[in-house]
Amino acid sequence: MNETGRPQDVPLSNPRADRVRKVAQLAGRPARLKRSEFLAEGPQAVREALTLHRKRIASGEPGLVYEVYASEACLDRHPDLESLAEGTDAYLTTDEVLAAMADTVTPQGILAVCGFLDVSLDQVLDAGPRLIAVLCQVRDPGNAGTVLRAADAAGADAVILTASSVDIYNPKAVRSTAGSLFHLPVVLGADIAEVAAACRARGIGILAADGGGDINLDTLQDQNAARRIASSGVESVYALEAPTAWLFGNEAQGLSEAELALADHRVAVPVYGAAESLNLGTAATVCLYASARSQHEHGAS
Repeated sequence: MNETGRPQDVPLSNPRADRVRKVAQLAGRPARLKRSEFLAEGPQAVREALTLHRKRIASGEPGLVYEVYASEACLDRHPDLESLAEGTDAYLTTDEVLAAMADTVTPQGILAVCGFLDVSLDQVLDAGPRLIAVLCQVRDPGNAGTVLRAADAAGADAVILTASSVDIYNPKAVRSTAGSLFHLPVVLGADIAEVAAACRARGIGILAADGGGDINLDTLQDQNAARRIASSGVESVYALEAPTAWLFGNEAQGLSEAELALADHRVAVPVYGAAESLNLGTAATVCLYASARSQHEHGAS
């Protein structure tokens, strides 16, 4: 950093430099796996990554952000990023260099090289989670990132991706989380049968989001509301305030029969219009918020 707080006086300007090529390689899965690093692009993602990085350092844990690259124009627009980046290897770059590094066609002026942050299944479940999103064979990075963002917004405690799901460190997936990747624990490469068994062993119920499910989500919410109001004498098929893991399936095929068989109940989100179905991100949001609302209301009573 120089005396103005900027990383250095002369920005990196050669888009063919070895450093630039090394960062750009992280757009590919082989480099990410070999180095256990990934890219966070844009002010929001980098801000959340740096915030988590500083929290870890303050608590004596290893840091998360290894390098930050930013244009002067971006730092002028987002001065808070300069102070957040203090203590990291930060570099000023030209727009041309950022374009060579970034996965996007039009970079947002800043990116960070981060270390992997996924955790084990036992770490998540031993923490006593109340709400978990489980992505089964979800292949699209944008969908995976959107569900993770929805889970974060709903106050979920973790997101679990099965072994056949997309790499959450894919640049498009990271961008789709809008920084939420740095807010809640993520488990990668999980075996769905092991997830189900481990959840049951800890008293966590399992609901499968299934368009052909025999339980209507609206009906389930109505039953829970009536039970809460009456306090007694009203039963619901499933108590939405209970610790719950929601299973969400592949974009095209949905959940397989083997995956559906692991659930306590199959729940359908009602479609009142002419649409054939809801997309994965929307369906996941509706389901997660149904549980979140019931859990929050139950906690406030």
